[in-house]
Amino acid sequence: MTVPETPAVPAHFTMSEDEIIAKFPNRLRGYDLFRKMGSPKHVVAPMVDQSELAWRILSRRYDADLCYTPMFHARLFHQDKKYRDEQWQTNEDERPVIVQFCANDPDVLLKAASYVVGQADAVDLNLGCPQHIARRGHYGSYLMEDWDLISQLIRKLHENLDIPVTAKIRVYPEVEQTVQYAKMVEAAGAQIITVHGRLREQKGHKTGLADWAKIKAVKDAVKVPVFANGNILYYEDIQRCIDATGVEGVMSAETNLYNPALFSGKILPSWQLAEEYLEICKTVSTKSSYIRAHLFKLFRYSLPIHTDLRQQLVVAREVEEFSLVVAELKTRLIEEAATTTPPFDADNVQVDEFGYRKYPHWICQPALRFEHDKQHSKSKRLLNECQTSEQVEQTSEQVENNSNETTEDSDTKRQKVATA
Repeated sequence: MTVPETPAVPAHFTMSEDEIIAKFPNRLRGYDLFRKMGSPKHVVAPMVDQSELAWRILSRRYDADLCYTPMFHARLFHQDKKYRDEQWQTNEDERPVIVQFCANDPDVLLKAASYVVGQADAVDLNLGCPQHIARRGHYGSYLMEDWDLISQLIRKLHENLDIPVTAKIRVYPEVEQTVQYAKMVEAAGAQIITVHGRLREQKGHKTGLADWAKIKAVKDAVKVPVFANGNILYYEDIQRCIDATGVEGVMSAETNLYNPALFSGKILPSWQLAEEYLEICKTVSTKSSYIRAHLFKLFRYSLPIHTDLRQQLVVAREVEEFSLVVAELKTRLIEEAATTTPPFDADNVQVDEFGYRKYPHWICQPALRFEHDKQHSKSKRLLNECQTSEQVEQTSEQVENNSNETTEDSDTKRQKVATA
């Protein structure tokens, strides 16, 4: 019997785990960190220019247990005080909170992370950003080909920072590679791993389904807490995801932006969340560009109807100006709600053929991006579906072969096209 060769310890592992524990005897690890943060089940994702302090405060009011800051650029955060002061906001009541950085230089990352010690529960390394700017800057998901650098980044914090390091990753096409990747991240020192169950290529109009099976495989393979990210549209999806993957918590990004009450399970009118957010912005300095972006998302389905107010949002600069627009929109939407027949009943929401809920446009709801698929269907499909040519051919063939079979239940259909 051949004994497997023991992998060599990477050269950048300059300390053993016992030495690290001795150096930071009070720094929390893995499940101790998770429990100290209140065993968070509902997690607000790091979102550039969107998960700012005011939005985190609003999300916590609606049962978010843990919030991440927007992704900060480590080099700018370290070198530019103006950038740091503009981007990093917190207060004494905002815990737990995890600060996320993108980086490709271990020393710079450590210097940047050192600024938030004492104000944050952990520092997270962004390994999931799929945008072109991340490719140009060589960070986020574009480090996935450089495992050694990723390990160096995490290990530098693990051996030198007073607070824990965590990481947010994406998956590979192969489950085996995904699992080995997560285990490498864990070995380097990540104390919590968030798995976004999509490939790097799944972005924008090619978002597609997140793969919960790969998230489960990671959860089964590592010994630290795991958060799942992807496919959360409604409150009920949270427990479905936990049951399917075994993860400790569920992270929401896009759906949280369109419905910050997601984690509470409440079905609320958009104007209520908008007014509450603006009240927070009166006490917490918030960029007008952030406010505008949030209001456009909250009123996503109403502004195409009230186009004059959409233009007013575009030119608004001060909180008071935004408040006036929201007040006028609220008046109009309440009038519409009062004259709608039958009246909206939150306890009896209808669903479409895919199981998506039919909310009136003034209710906070997830964003579903549809287009007409002229090649393969006479009906609408989600832009996020992102089928490859081979998948389309297989799907078309399957539809033809099964044309006489019983129609699938709505939950099965929804699983094929859901996103968020």
